[in-house]
Formats: sequence, structure tokens, C-alpha cells
Amino acid sequence: MAHDRNPQAEQMGDESMARNLAHQAQAIWPQEQRLFDRYALPGAPRILDLGCGTGEITRRLAQRYPRAMLLGVDILEGNLARARRDSEALAGRVRYAQGDAFALECGDGEFDLVACRHMSQAVPDFPLVLAEITRVLKPGGWLHLLSEDYAMLHFPAPDPQAFDPDRFWTGDVLGFLQGIGCDGRIGRHTPALLAQAGYADIAMDYLTVDTLRVPRATFAGILKAWRDGYVEPLSAASGRDAAAVRADFERMIAAIETPPCYAAWQVPVASARKPEAG
Repeated sequence: MAHDRNPQAEQMGDESMARNLAHQAQAIWPQEQRLFDRYALPGAPRILDLGCGTGEITRRLAQRYPRAMLLGVDILEGNLARARRDSEALAGRVRYAQGDAFALECGDGEFDLVACRHMSQAVPDFPLVLAEITRVLKPGGWLHLLSEDYAMLHFPAPDPQAFDPDRFWTGDVLGFLQGIGCDGRIGRHTPALLAQAGYADIAMDYLTVDTLRVPRATFAGILKAWRDGYVEPLSAASGRDAAAVRADFERMIAAIETPPCYAAWQVPVASARKPEAG
């Protein structure tokens, strides 16, 4: 079955997504950056940030690898305009290009590392994207893949009859994604996808965004951005009134912002190495 390969273009291009990416980077990168130690990249690596959005992580990778040459690819020119603006100081080493993750305009074996974050759950047919990633990776190169899983968000439920946050994520959100051909549980499916694609040294780490490790305002900012970008499509997909969907978001935001309430988001990050040739 053929799918629209960018079914969330409207949401990804909305200004709320820029806020979301900034808050996610602030919440996740402090834990995530240590994972790059395992890749032992060469002194001047070539790095592809696929689905780079506004360049939040492209810039952080450039700072972590001061001799690296980086290419950020995204399908939305609006995101790239912001990325170029905010990366002017890195113009000698960082380049951005509009591109299709299903058909990259990159040579075979061009990159030592491909980082692909917050994208696999947003596109259908992700194994086709994975095949393109594999093509452009050098033999022995590494893939760093952050794949979300929307059944891994946990919020207090003092009255599940009035509001059950688990039902919101596994019903409304996963139902919406399934309806547009996307896998909202791809985080847990990622190790098997990598094994089927022939990768070696597969590892899975879970980073924890919660009200103990991350400032409440940062965590709440992620939910506020999702609210602002997704109330209408979730309402349309679920048949629920938009005001009710918004109210569900507001309950979860209030839980994050109100001590001592505890909320958590488990973020799966997979890493794997393309085997050496032969």
C-alpha cells in the first residue's frame, strides 16, 4: 500500500515544531551526548543529520566534533531557513540541504555517522529510509537513531474514569499515526529493524525525560508544542471534540508543572554499525 511519505508536513512545518525541537534538545541532549563516545569517529568525520529540522542537534554535533563536516537534510525549506540562520557561525563546516529521506542525493558510503532523530515515527515505510541510510554510510560507519514510542509517556492518573493518560497516548495518538501509515511504537521495533537490515553491534538505550531530571518548564514546553500543533489532527482522527483533546493536553501539562506530581517520557535511542565490506 502506497503512503503519502510526508503525512505530517503541516504539523512539522508549524511554528510549534520549532519550539518543540528546541525543548526536546534541551531535555534530551544532556543525557544523549555521552552515547556518541561509543562511535570512536575519526578526527575529521563526515556526519549526516537526517531530518535535521531547525538544526538544533546539527549545531550540537558540530560543537562536539570541532573538525567534522556536517550535512543537515530536511524536507521542509522553512525549517532549513531557520537552521541556516542559527548556524551562521558554523558555515564553514555545516551545510543544509532540502532533500527526500527516501532518495538522498548523497554518494554511497559518504558518511562516518548518520544521526536520525525524531523522524522514524513521523514517516511511513521507515525501512525504505533505513535502506537509504545504509547506502550512504561508510562500511564500519555508525547509525544513531532516536525513535519515539508514544506508549512510553507516563502521567499521573488520579481519576482514570475522568481522564486516563494511557488511553490518550495508546488510543488517540497511536490511532492517529496508524491512520496515516506511521508506526507510533517504532522505538521498540527499532532493534529488530536494524538486525533485519544487517547491522552489527546493535545497542538500545533509554533516556529519561522526567520531572526529576529535566526542568519542569522544559518538559512542559514539549507538551505545549505538541498541543499547539496536534489538537486539530488528533480531534479529526479520533472523532473527539477539539476542546476535549486540548483539555487532555492541559491536564498533562498541569501535572508536569505542579510539584510533587511526577511524569516521565522514556526516549529510545538505538545505535548500530554498518558491517565492514566483505
